[in-house]
Amino acid sequence: MGASDFAKLPHIGEAVRRKEDYRFLTGSGQYTDDINLPNQRYAVFVRSPHAHAAITGIDTSRAAAMPGVMRVFTGSDVEGKMGGLPCGWLITSTDGTPMKEPPHPILAQGKVRYVGDHVAMVVADTLEQARDAAEAVAVDYDVLSAVVDVRQAAGASALHEAAPDNRCYKWAIGDKAAVDAVFASAHHVTRLAITNNRLVPNAMEPRAALASFSRATDDYTLYVSNQNPHVERLLMTAFVLGLPEHKVRVIAPDVGGGFGSKIFLYAEDVALTWASKQLNCPVKWTCDRSEAFLCDAHGRDHSTQAEMAMDSQGKFLALRVHTDANLGAYLSTFSTAVPTILYATLLAGQYTTPQIHVEVDAWFTNTSPVDAYRGAGRPEATYMLERLVTRCAWEMGLAQDEIRERNMITSFPYQTPVALQYDTGDYLGAMFKANALADVKGFEARRRASEAKGLRRGLGYSSYIEACGIAPSNIAGALGARAGLFECGEIRVHPTGSVTVFTGSHSHGQGHETTFAQVVAARLGIPVENVDVVHGDTGRVPFGMGTYGSRSISVGGAAIMKALDKIETKAKKIAAHLMEAGDGDVEFAGGEFRIKGTDKMVTFGQVALTAYVPHNYPLDKLEPGLNENAFYDPVNFTFPAGTYIAEVEIDPATGTVRLDRFTAVDDFGTIINPMIVEGQVHGGLVQGIGQALMENCVYDKDSGQLLTGSFMDYAMPRADDFPRFTLDTVCTPCTHNPLGTKGCGEAGAIGSPPAVMNAVLDALKDLGVKDLDMPASPARVWEAIQAARP
Repeated sequence: MGASDFAKLPHIGEAVRRKEDYRFLTGSGQYTDDINLPNQRYAVFVRSPHAHAAITGIDTSRAAAMPGVMRVFTGSDVEGKMGGLPCGWLITSTDGTPMKEPPHPILAQGKVRYVGDHVAMVVADTLEQARDAAEAVAVDYDVLSAVVDVRQAAGASALHEAAPDNRCYKWAIGDKAAVDAVFASAHHVTRLAITNNRLVPNAMEPRAALASFSRATDDYTLYVSNQNPHVERLLMTAFVLGLPEHKVRVIAPDVGGGFGSKIFLYAEDVALTWASKQLNCPVKWTCDRSEAFLCDAHGRDHSTQAEMAMDSQGKFLALRVHTDANLGAYLSTFSTAVPTILYATLLAGQYTTPQIHVEVDAWFTNTSPVDAYRGAGRPEATYMLERLVTRCAWEMGLAQDEIRERNMITSFPYQTPVALQYDTGDYLGAMFKANALADVKGFEARRRASEAKGLRRGLGYSSYIEACGIAPSNIAGALGARAGLFECGEIRVHPTGSVTVFTGSHSHGQGHETTFAQVVAARLGIPVENVDVVHGDTGRVPFGMGTYGSRSISVGGAAIMKALDKIETKAKKIAAHLMEAGDGDVEFAGGEFRIKGTDKMVTFGQVALTAYVPHNYPLDKLEPGLNENAFYDPVNFTFPAGTYIAEVEIDPATGTVRLDRFTAVDDFGTIINPMIVEGQVHGGLVQGIGQALMENCVYDKDSGQLLTGSFMDYAMPRADDFPRFTLDTVCTPCTHNPLGTKGCGEAGAIGSPPAVMNAVLDALKDLGVKDLDMPASPARVWEAIQAARP
């Protein structure tokens, strides 16, 4: 079935209410911390108070003697017994050498490298006893100088022997000589230096893990708040603990948000799994919010210099970019791919820029590891490019939409100069629709009204593109991926005609239990209520790669479609037998099998029952049952795109920025459930606007202490910070997956920060403010206004 036919099926495009919401709204969800096992003990981690220090001694004797304490583990207990945390993507430097890949120990061995680094693990009968004992662990440190700013990493004390200059790699893409030649003769060059501020993910549910070991079967079970349990199991068994994979079961039950931060294998997960055998009892750990600020993988943290060469009409001729990317103290699971494969390859944006060269230096610093956070490289690319494009417009005396219109891609497929090939899109259509919805023509009148009140009003554009469903595996492997990027789907039809779907994708807020059920119900012609979706358990679902990169419906959904193809093929043979016809003469639609050109028909329910009650059944030609699985490896990324327009009002006396209007027009291809898509866009917009206006993770530049370690210091957006969003879509279905879908989970967080910042700068440019980094907090805006005054 092609994507165009699929889009016409019943249930597709319907705003079906989320099936999973009833259990969440009634408090019936089951998260990792809700699970308790017999004979369970509790773990608390002793964490480094220093950003960089040598460990000269650890005295655990007092802690070990305290009531209820079973054991205190330190780095010496695990050294030689397990490997360190692995990195899942190998980047090769421009000189042909592999990236520097220093050890990432489960518990610190000889040295700590950021505030929050794991020093020891205390296991006790109760959580309170474990906390008390953790405070009694005495650690002697020889404090070393620390570096937290990526721009100062090159001249700082080395974090790792393997990287004496703190550089992990130098990577580049594009034709440097060709780009330099264009710049040498360009009519105009626009330059921009920006910082993409570091963020703390702050999912609603903190990370948690509960590990148990069975001596009877020599099996481990790990309950964990994670986005991809199969990948967690693979990395832990193959690279860290050296266990047979089938001896470890990983279960990710209900998960309260992830945003990328729960993709990764963390030290706590490994330590608990290993300790459960050492102590022969289940061991549980639940992260508190303060720990989460310290030790969850952070996001963003780029420092970039960019230049755009243009002709006299504002046509883009070449783009030149250099980025310093902060990786933190250690390599996280996919950290190395974020500022390279997922960032630089998106810097063509929606534009026909003929030549692009991007160079990335990635550095170790004394900060929490940095990895994928909602968008993962795509927000960083979009922010840099869209800030630069708007700057180009202002310097060339053009409107923000005019310069975009002059440079947008209009013919597809389109091969960019940074590796990617876009299959389809309607970039101008999305921008024109956004212009109309945002009432751009009425902006000048609104600006004059604001000025009459002593306020400043600004308009900002962002025309983003993202690459979703990281693929295909063979090309990703050639680029350094150490894992496949396929997805699995299994369809189990029961005798009564109801269906259970098993998927390797994981739902932690996306609504998979509804959208996947809609896909299956549409194909089989059965009610959505008759379809259940199972995910998150390596003991029940085939090997899958989990949820990240807005891949679930385009990759996981495509795998389900392939399994449904197999179901339909076999079901037609059963139907043909029942109707005494050839299976080539059988058509299937709306839950009914018919012989072409006749009114002879059997229902899907009849076929399902026959498959399991095979009386008078050609067993020599058809085996009983109706159960199929499939794997899908995409041939290309999908490319959601759109235009966002922000309108802000600023009080120059206080620096307060009020977001007055926000319009988002997206192209997500075929939309399965518009209500869920709208919710995903709303959530992404809030996170992206939060970064632009308030969120900012800050370390002290001298001590390396985290200064924004709680919600008292790290501002999170709230509902009353936002206007009513105006949303709409255009649709150009993806050409290479059977659903025509593109992915929607990260778009809002990708396109919104530059739209907001361009609006802020548009409002301030008449006051002499030429540039401002995120977040545009009242204090920063006020200071920028004062600094711009003569």
